[in-house]
Amino acid sequence: MQKFNYHSHTYRCGHADMDMKDEDYIKEYIDIGIKKIAFTDHCPLEVDKRPNIRMKYTEKEEYLDSIANLRKKYKDKIEIESGYEVEYLPGEESNLFALKFETNKIILGQHFIYDDEKRIKTFKENFSDDERIKYAQYIDKAMEIGLPDVIAHPDLFLKNNKGEFNTIDIKVSNMICKSAEKYNIPLEINLSDIFEKIFYDNKTLQILSLDEAKEKICNVRYPNADFWKIASNYNIKVLYGIDVHHRGQILLFDKLVKLSNEIIGNDVIEKLQFIE
Repeated sequence: MQKFNYHSHTYRCGHADMDMKDEDYIKEYIDIGIKKIAFTDHCPLEVDKRPNIRMKYTEKEEYLDSIANLRKKYKDKIEIESGYEVEYLPGEESNLFALKFETNKIILGQHFIYDDEKRIKTFKENFSDDERIKYAQYIDKAMEIGLPDVIAHPDLFLKNNKGEFNTIDIKVSNMICKSAEKYNIPLEINLSDIFEKIFYDNKTLQILSLDEAKEKICNVRYPNADFWKIASNYNIKVLYGIDVHHRGQILLFDKLVKLSNEIIGNDVIEKLQFIE
């Protein structure tokens, strides 16, 4: 099992477990033998006015202080880094790099783009073909300017697909993978939708065997097998990301990886170049 995880949130984002302290996550990581983690909570961003999506600027200092204190307290048991999950938006470069310079890890989780009137448009709305291309272009630009250390859930744009994988999906997938290869930025196999759709029913943790979990795989929207089949043809690095928001999620890491491999296919998994 991968001994690190660079995708971990906290209560400050507003949609993680509010009673889960930062230290509680660390204890779960230690319990399963993880050696290195990065807290990468959703960054503050003034242009995103949606509630319960990201931390506030007023929470930044306390967030970074908490990580620094935990790093000292658990230095003999686990390596702890600070970071943020960010989205690239044209015009926000200086703000994003300010976040990068004060932390260890930046993961790019591109949840939205600007529409033609410079309003945030998320995947809850239907993206046109041109908007899907723009999604890939935003990811490429972020890599070009040296912003992210990891691209989180690069196949997120496929989450609302109804089983089809069309020519635009193929084009966008190749654009993202080509950029990742060019700039040598790892792509993340994100495990959060597997957790949400299989182990987290009605906001309650479900204890399921691996065989029981496999029966619910059809509900999972990503990782997307078609995307990762394309990715396997590129010279790119790959890692798993738990995308932690909830108590007990970390403890399921091994099962989540096995289920993701079941979705993607072992033939493709064997071709991917995983980071040690």
